[in-house]
Amino acid sequence: MSAGGGTKAIIAALGANMAIAAAKFVAFLFTGSSSMLAESVHSVADSGNQALLLLGGKRAEKGRTRKHPFGYGRERYFYAFVVAVVLFTIGALFSIYEGWHKIADPHPVESPLWAFAVLIFAIVAEGFSFRTAIKESRQIKGDHSWVSFIRRAKAPELPVVLLEDFGALLGLVFALFGVTMAVVTGNGIWDGVGTVMIGVLLAVIAVILAAETKSLLIGESATPEVEEQICAALEDAGVAKVIHLRTLHLGPEELLVAAKIAVDHDETAAEVAKGIDEAEQRIRKAVPIARVIYLEPDLYRADADTAASHI
Repeated sequence: MSAGGGTKAIIAALGANMAIAAAKFVAFLFTGSSSMLAESVHSVADSGNQALLLLGGKRAEKGRTRKHPFGYGRERYFYAFVVAVVLFTIGALFSIYEGWHKIADPHPVESPLWAFAVLIFAIVAEGFSFRTAIKESRQIKGDHSWVSFIRRAKAPELPVVLLEDFGALLGLVFALFGVTMAVVTGNGIWDGVGTVMIGVLLAVIAVILAAETKSLLIGESATPEVEEQICAALEDAGVAKVIHLRTLHLGPEELLVAAKIAVDHDETAAEVAKGIDEAEQRIRKAVPIARVIYLEPDLYRADADTAASHI
C-alpha cells in the first residue's frame, strides 16, 4: 500500500468523523436518544482511531537504532491493534451498556426531526469517507475480493478505515431504525434495541481488526506470489536451487528475506560472493520492498532439504 493512499483515506475519515460527532452530540442533546449518544461516542472513538493511525505512520518513519536494528515499521501494526482495542472498549461496550440501560428504563425520543436530519447528514459524510477508502484500496486490491484484500493486506491503514467506515454506515442504519421505530410506536425500547445493535456491530468489527493486526504484529511472511518472485529472481541469478526460503514483514513496505541457496562445490569463495551480490540485486529489482536480505550458500543435499522444510 502506498503511504500516500492510506494517509488520504485516514484524513478523509478523520474530517468526516469529527464533523459527524459534533452533529450527533447536538442531536442527542435535543432528542435524548440513546442511539444518538451511542453513535456520538462511536464517531469520537473513530476520530481517535484515525489520529492513532496517523501517529503510528509517523512513528514508523524513525530510523534504525542499535536497540531496534530493523527499524520501527511495526509501529503501524501496533497502533492498528490499539484501534481495535479502543473500538471495542469505548465504542462497543459503551453502546451495549447504554442500550441495555435504555431498554430497562425507556424514554420517548424528543424532537425526532433533529435525529433524522443528523443521521441523514452523517450517512452522506460517512459515504464520502467510505468512497475515498474504496477508491484508494482499489489501486492495490487487484483481482482479490474485498474479504481477501482485508485478510492479505500488509499495510493496516486502509483495511482499518474500510471496516470502520463500513461499520459506521451500518451503525447509522441501525440508529435510524431504532429512532424511527421509537417514534412510530411511541416505545423508547426500540431506541435501546438500535443502540445494542450498534454495540454488537462494533464488537464484531473490533474482533476482526484485532485478529488481523495481531497476526501482523506476530510477524507475517510475504504473500505466496511475492515469494515466487523471489525464487524466480534467485534462479535468474544462476542459483541452482533454493533449498529453503523464509520471509518476514518488518513493516508494510519492508521485507526481510532469508534463504539458503545451493552452490556448486567447485565454485571459489570469490565466485560465491559475486553470485550472492548479483542474486541480491535481482531480488531487490523484482521485489523493491525486500530491504534486508540474507543469503546462505550451501551444498544441496536431499536429506537436508527435507529436514529444512519442516523447520
